[in-house]
Amino acid sequence: MNFWEQPLETLDRAQWEALCDGCGKCCLHKVEDGDTGDIYPTNVACRLLDRDTARCCDYKHRRALVPDCLRLTRSNLGGIEWLPTSCAYRLRANGEPLPDWHYLVSGDPEAVHREGHSVRGWTVSEVVAGDLENHIIDRAL
Repeated sequence: MNFWEQPLETLDRAQWEALCDGCGKCCLHKVEDGDTGDIYPTNVACRLLDRDTARCCDYKHRRALVPDCLRLTRSNLGGIEWLPTSCAYRLRANGEPLPDWHYLVSGDPEAVHREGHSVRGWTVSEVVAGDLENHIIDRAL
């Protein structure tokens, strides 16, 4: 059995990290409605996100550089409702298989981008974005 087909609680740190499909969607800013608590996605990327590769440009130090950067863990996974429906962590937590385009299945790390499941090509950096409310998108992540 491939490690990505195993229950999440059995994965070691390297396997956990390898589960990420590299879409970059969790590196996009979200806007929360103060009245309803609803969370809306934006097309605004964290300043550390390389928008060409959809990868963090300083993953190892990201939490020191961006204190509110999410560190996804087994214990907080269930409470993060805004994770993309295609997120490998979310899928595996729900007992679902990885999609065919996931690099662990396809062997091709570019498949996530080619199939349109990444942030490549449609985001703006937080450095130039301005008000997040002006960047709310209507597409589901």
